Amino acid sequence: MSPTDPSRRVPAAGDNVLGDFLRAQRAAVDPARLGLVDDGRMRRVPGLRREELAERAHVSVDYVVRLEQGRTRRVSRAVLASLADALELTADERAYLFAIAEVAPPGVGRQAREQRVPSQVKQLLGALHDVPALVLGRRQDVLAWNAPAAALLADFSALPPDRRNLVLLTFLDPGYQALFGDQWEPMARECVAVLRMEAGRRPDDPSLAALVGELSVKSSSFRGWWGSHHVRGARLRRKTYLHPLVGPLTLDAQQFTVEGQGDQSLVTFTATPGSESAEALRFLVQWSSGDMTRAEPQRGSEQRD
Repeated sequence: MSPTDPSRRVPAAGDNVLGDFLRAQRAAVDPARLGLVDDGRMRRVPGLRREELAERAHVSVDYVVRLEQGRTRRVSRAVLASLADALELTADERAYLFAIAEVAPPGVGRQAREQRVPSQVKQLLGALHDVPALVLGRRQDVLAWNAPAAALLADFSALPPDRRNLVLLTFLDPGYQALFGDQWEPMARECVAVLRMEAGRRPDDPSLAALVGELSVKSSSFRGWWGSHHVRGARLRRKTYLHPLVGPLTLDAQQFTVEGQGDQSLVTFTATPGSESAEALRFLVQWSSGDMTRAEPQRGSEQRD
């Protein structure tokens, strides 16, 4: 592999990802909010000092130094819990801390198993005539989708299989970015945080490392947010899409784990019944099916004029 290969520039989880994460979280803590009085010493860096973190976590300062410098990976669950409490980590951040601290030492990446969507799930997608739905795999790869999802988000069939990825679309596709308007940045930051969470669980996944490497080279925003070490898990999220055909659509995006496929999830998009978004979604669904006999482009036509 050449030195310029993007997958080598910014790995999904580097040799000292634990130390990097601890430093980032320590810097994010507001000492004043924790009641830490100013002792007259100038703070050279934001957040907690190492000795303050050590005191709150009931460990030695030397131990914190060794953790942050990557000179030790032997951390008990009790110490991890103390560090998480001292840093006031969220549930997602705590889970990420435990994941990156308990992984095996870096070695030769293992080839992840092929992502295959069960036939029953494909049948379910086809049966969801009125609901945009898709199946996401590792790295936020789009593995399968129905016609309403393609009409809402993107024509995935027109993309090469290795480019059907929501993170790539979020940072590298202007058309997809336009769907979010001025809400693109918070949505994109969340996208990075979810990917960072997955990187903690899969530190030896070469395809994930390659994705992070490509995005870090091609997007300064991704590169900066990736370095902030923010993490979060996937959850219910209400999003507003600025669709070019029907105008603004406020939809609830929900994820369901595919049974027997721990690395796959079914994502559905629904609107509040009786809302303008529900009417716009109904038109979009009818348009995607080619059946326009029951669809009136009310709000969509207003947006296009």
